[in-house]
Amino acid sequence: MNTVHLDSRRSFLRRAVGVGTAACAGILVTAEDYEAVAQTVKTASQPSQLKITDLRVCRIRGHWVVRLDTNQGLHGYGEVRDGASPTYALMLKSRILGMNPCNVDKIFRKIKQFGGHARQAGGVVSIEMACWDLAGKAWGVPCWQMLGGQFRDKIRLYADTPFVKDPQEQARRLKGRIEQGFTFLKMDVPISLLQGIEGAVTWPKGQGVDPFQQYGDANWEWTNKPHPFTGIRVTDKGLSLYEDYCVKVRDSVGWEIPIATDHYGHFGIEDGIKLAQRLDKCNFAWYEDMVPWMYVDQYIQLKNSCNTPILTGEDIYLLDGFQQLIDRKAVSAIHPDLATSGGLLETKKIGDYAMKNGISMALHMAGGPVTMFASVHCAAATENFLVMEHHGVDDKEYETVADGPAKPFMGKDGFVPVPNSPGLGVELNEDAVKRMLKDPAKEYFPPTPEWDNERSHDRLWSTNFGDRLLNLEIPGAAGSKLAS
Repeated sequence: MNTVHLDSRRSFLRRAVGVGTAACAGILVTAEDYEAVAQTVKTASQPSQLKITDLRVCRIRGHWVVRLDTNQGLHGYGEVRDGASPTYALMLKSRILGMNPCNVDKIFRKIKQFGGHARQAGGVVSIEMACWDLAGKAWGVPCWQMLGGQFRDKIRLYADTPFVKDPQEQARRLKGRIEQGFTFLKMDVPISLLQGIEGAVTWPKGQGVDPFQQYGDANWEWTNKPHPFTGIRVTDKGLSLYEDYCVKVRDSVGWEIPIATDHYGHFGIEDGIKLAQRLDKCNFAWYEDMVPWMYVDQYIQLKNSCNTPILTGEDIYLLDGFQQLIDRKAVSAIHPDLATSGGLLETKKIGDYAMKNGISMALHMAGGPVTMFASVHCAAATENFLVMEHHGVDDKEYETVADGPAKPFMGKDGFVPVPNSPGLGVELNEDAVKRMLKDPAKEYFPPTPEWDNERSHDRLWSTNFGDRLLNLEIPGAAGSKLAS
């Protein structure tokens, strides 16, 4: 089936009407006239014959963008999760070459075994995004339409707000978000608030242990130790400091606008519960990731011990990873990052499953414009969606690399309009991207032939592969067709 560009179709109809009118008036219409009309038709694609011919990557403002090329000149964009390696995507190239990107679910099922929680899902999901972009372009429809249609035509955004110890300055920064148009806020309430205050924190000294160093690779063994195993405790004095800080911020910002909180510290669930109870009076929108997401029993403890909504999910891959949290009512809301959770279709499935259990869905989004609009399409098509993060709001160059959506992406009302153009509705601005690269000739989607023939035995259950190995046509081997 051929699809026709809208402008070409209109031109075709105008000329066709002219030819038809001439025929009806008795004017001789020649074969040349019909041929002239036919020449105005531009075939956009033949979706059933579309094939992936190449996969390339380009680093754009800290994010690895994937481009899938096809045999019909169409290309689709995806994006590897923030902080992930492009190798996660490149290693999948040989597994998708020659496949029809319109069969998005088929391709996803083939490669999803190579994804994992957090950044390990980056490659699989980037390809899933790019396939949706290609399918939408091939069929001439936006991705939200292929996901089942819209529940909303604009998406509410929130932005994290950089932390500062002075509660009045923190409140001023949050009010700045309101002035930008945001109708939903978020701030960190980190344990660094207590740094330098005697008697606020208890922890086992030595071996590089630092309760105030939550992130980074400087001390990998310590910063990557899950909360229950750190031995960090917050004293009653420390809890009072947390409480005093948050109450001052809430009083200054006001009580009508939602404020979510995150990044408390790597202490155990017992202190998490005590902190949650202290902050309940602030009527926050949610407590986010108080412990790692896989400790479902601890989330149940937390949720049953306080009166503020509990949320987690930005590091979870596939619906399978969310099911226990949802089935056991361990959270009030889920918080998938589409670039980890499995892409557009899988994230919609996650949202739909949560909705059946009375649980809403917010979206974590720390990517570039490609991930942003992939998330926008998914949010538009998912009924229980609440709000989506925009982590790039303070990057003045964030929008310059992308064309298609109206700019600024977010309106003064705090919402981003859902694109109606085919696919994701985003095209890279090649000139703008190249201006940001040190060596555009080498860095702007360079060829990746070294990944064309990457192969392994990917099957996840037993087979007679050993017999096949015995029959490989090895030059010179006895019995080989290639033997001399």
